[in-house]
Amino acid sequence: MTATTPSDRPADPAISGPGRVELPPGAAGTDPRFVNDDLLPVPVGARRWTTYNFAALWVGMAHNIPSWLLASGLVALGMDWVQAVLTIALANVIVLLPMLLTGHAGPKYGIPFPVLARASFGLRGANLPALVRAGVACAWFGIQTWIGGQGVFVLLDKVFGGDWAGAARIAGQPWTLWLCFALFWALELAIIYRGMDALRRFENWAAPFVIVGAVALLVWIAVKAGGFGPLLDQPSELGWGADFWPVFFPSLMGMIAFWATLSLNIPDFTRFGAGQRAQVWGQTLGLPTTMTFFALLSVLVTSGSQAVYGAPVWDPVALAAKTDNVFGLLFALVTVLVATLSVNIAANVVSPAYDLANLAPRLVDFRKGALITGVVGVVIMPWKLTSTPELYIFTWLGLVGGLLGTVAGILIADYWLVRRTRLDLSGLYRADGPYWYRGGWNPAAVLAFTVGGVLAVGGSHSAPGTGPFPEDGLIPFLKPLADYGWAVGLAASLLLYTGLMTLRNRR
Repeated sequence: MTATTPSDRPADPAISGPGRVELPPGAAGTDPRFVNDDLLPVPVGARRWTTYNFAALWVGMAHNIPSWLLASGLVALGMDWVQAVLTIALANVIVLLPMLLTGHAGPKYGIPFPVLARASFGLRGANLPALVRAGVACAWFGIQTWIGGQGVFVLLDKVFGGDWAGAARIAGQPWTLWLCFALFWALELAIIYRGMDALRRFENWAAPFVIVGAVALLVWIAVKAGGFGPLLDQPSELGWGADFWPVFFPSLMGMIAFWATLSLNIPDFTRFGAGQRAQVWGQTLGLPTTMTFFALLSVLVTSGSQAVYGAPVWDPVALAAKTDNVFGLLFALVTVLVATLSVNIAANVVSPAYDLANLAPRLVDFRKGALITGVVGVVIMPWKLTSTPELYIFTWLGLVGGLLGTVAGILIADYWLVRRTRLDLSGLYRADGPYWYRGGWNPAAVLAFTVGGVLAVGGSHSAPGTGPFPEDGLIPFLKPLADYGWAVGLAASLLLYTGLMTLRNRR
């Protein structure tokens, strides 16, 4: 393969250290189309996140209400608790690999996801994957904020003896629910507005607090139940035969898609890492272990709720609201606040803030991008996507997973297979550099994204009455691929992009 730095241009002025690269002041130029303070590489001296910081980040992000409901959603689809927990565990081991591969560029070069995407898509073309990622994050932000607001509302309604639920209604909901939603939304943006260092400090104490809160809920229900009830003994409605696999594979892709967003923009966080060891060990210790533990915890707590109340209570907020202890209610309220704040700020605000800054660096910085994310996340009303397990897991997560897997395949192929982790750092900010391609767009990346995306989601289908797609699929002959959308998108785009770039570099 040929070098990517053109011969008529000076060599990259980046300063190399042991596994880390830094630009001297002014080396990135001042082109306002591609440069602002938030997009520039983090100086080596400011890359201080440790293994604990990354593990705490994942603990804080994984311990949230939608994560808790993943296992319940799989059980609602017919799995028993063993099948549900194993599906979630396997999915998170799989998604960890692209997380580590794309995360490598963070500690080495100090760059966020949209700047890394410039190497493969081009300086202008990087806006395509950035906007895909930003759109998904805005939807997730709305979902999480609505769930958090509902949690606050339910618990405060219990504290105030049911008066909040009886308040006058606006657009079909009590005005007090809208108030909880608005206050929760404002609190999230207030924290992220203080910047990434404030986020690191918040995650450091939020992670252990949420674990304590979840374990406290387990102890409380175990005491009331006198042990864990009949849920652990309930057989699977699917068995392990022919009925299981048609549900397992799309569910596995959906579970992978739950964190496929972060497999793209994990450099937004790893760019602050003290080294590769910190991000690799931090993520490995934090992601699969935490998600598996939380899934198991949700099943055990639900088992106890069935023994106590005669029916499983899958929603931890609804379960906590059943206590008459004021201290317990307040503790549950704070836990819900911290858990939802932790994941929503880290997973769903940081990325689109950088992505929107990349779209218009002269007009939008990180803080303005966060505010735009907050507004868009409310306007699109994405909470409707969680109305049924089929719509949540198969339609929303399946569709998102296919598109995000396609982008991940291109990023991994470019960084690891085409460039062997060697980037022209200053060239990522300059129109006269090696990543300008054709007018700022790399045709190979656009073609790989298009083909991979069509293969991944073109066959999307829904059972009658359960989703927006035709029963035979959008493109019927691609229907068999739809259940494997994330894997199909990643593999197809990775192979096609690698082939196209190999041919290009041989010319």
